[in-house]
Amino acid sequence: MRRIGDTAIAAVTVVALGSGVYLLGPGSGPHDAPPQPAAAEGRPDPGEERLEAPALSASPPTRIRIPAIRVNAPLMGLALTAAGSLDVPPAGEKNLAGWYEAGTTPGERGTAIVAGHVDNTEGPAVFYDLGALKRGATIEVDRRDRSVAVFTVDAVEVYQARNFPDEKVYGAAERPELRVITCGGGYSRTTGYQGNVVVFAHLTGSR
Repeated sequence: MRRIGDTAIAAVTVVALGSGVYLLGPGSGPHDAPPQPAAAEGRPDPGEERLEAPALSASPPTRIRIPAIRVNAPLMGLALTAAGSLDVPPAGEKNLAGWYEAGTTPGERGTAIVAGHVDNTEGPAVFYDLGALKRGATIEVDRRDRSVAVFTVDAVEVYQARNFPDEKVYGAAERPELRVITCGGGYSRTTGYQGNVVVFAHLTGSR
């Protein structure tokens, strides 16, 4: 699981949460380890052209597509539980992701959060190949208003739980940005996955 610090959650959702939020549960690890991002994918080229698109109005997302890693999955809303944690998609639904519906909708100005399992007891799940994604890849998010928010990947990084940069991942943004998160960083049968793979992307188009 990845705990989101109180300060970061306040920045993302404009809601102060005393106990923080857990995004993802431990994986089952019954198969080959999922790919992890190369160090180069976490270092954007400073000379790279950074196209940006105007922010969209708020509209809940319904589906996420990441063609480079063959993701095409519906999105469900994730709310806080009574314990102050974020519900996760049902573990048995392998091709299902979720978004933090109390926060920014993908395409709006700010930081939108999408999370999904890397695996379950049956094997790989929706974001199993997230660590193989490359800078410059496209992420498309269908929205309820029938628009499609198009994001370009800026970086793909993996963080150990003890060194997770809450503010960098969950902090407020001045432009429309997206984070896609799953488990990663090595696996232990005792504690589950040791960290998280995080994709950083920003809005570059819509249709």
